[in-house]
Amino acid sequence: MTKTDKSERRFTNIIFISGLSIIVLLLAIFSTLLIASIPSIKTFGIGFFISKHWDPSLEKFGALPFLYGTLITSIIALFISIPFSISISIFLGEFFREGFISNFLRSSTEVLAGIPSVIYGLWGLFLLMPITRFIQTSLGTTPYGVGIFTASLILAIMIIPFSASIGREVISLIPADLKEAAYSLGATRFEVIKNIIIPYARSGIIAGILLAFGRAIGETMAVTMLIGNSNFLPKSIFSPANTMASVIANEFAESTGITASSLIYIGLVLFLVTMFVNIAGTYIIKKISLEASKEVT
Repeated sequence: MTKTDKSERRFTNIIFISGLSIIVLLLAIFSTLLIASIPSIKTFGIGFFISKHWDPSLEKFGALPFLYGTLITSIIALFISIPFSISISIFLGEFFREGFISNFLRSSTEVLAGIPSVIYGLWGLFLLMPITRFIQTSLGTTPYGVGIFTASLILAIMIIPFSASIGREVISLIPADLKEAAYSLGATRFEVIKNIIIPYARSGIIAGILLAFGRAIGETMAVTMLIGNSNFLPKSIFSPANTMASVIANEFAESTGITASSLIYIGLVLFLVTMFVNIAGTYIIKKISLEASKEVT
């Protein structure tokens, strides 16, 4: 075996071990969470997710308020962000694909995606909370300022860069021949976007939305600062609440015994849901990219 062959084999082994370590890491995280949550699983079982009582003093735990808070904040944030993310995707992927404006907006989108969530939380406290309080006062409800609606607003702002970036990439993969053929038949730019670009990129846009949804589900710090941190089932979108991530952040440091196990049980479910959403989104993106590459060639 030559020196080159030995180097090639060593490099291949390093790459294989690096890839395998990712699987080992995921299994280690899952097994750690599962083992630590076994006391709660044995005590509460599936009823843990349909009970709305969370009382550490009585050791009665139910995750329904946190499941509801997680789903409602993520879904509201998703619906708020979809029009903006699709518009940004079309703007950068079709109207300004190159040039100074495109580069500046792409860089700005990447910066927004990289801002720490605690900064978003602070910004929300100083700007979004007073706005929400004004809306609540106008509607005649209790002006908490914090709550599901405020947390949903900050989540929507945080996930827009993720879905917009993926949508832009998918739109840029659309073959130019399709658009040129539509223009040659007399189609306007709006008609091309409506009948060519959006249908062709639909699956990719949906994948970006799924990945953004996964980010919204697992977001912790900004939501913790703005959702109000109430362990009761919320009665409206303006009510204080908690998500699965925020209740863990708030209570885990002081928890012991069955309380800690219940919080880890919530973390296990959050881990599985987030992993599933991200895998589904990644699979769709990969599938669309392969189909686009085949059509181009």
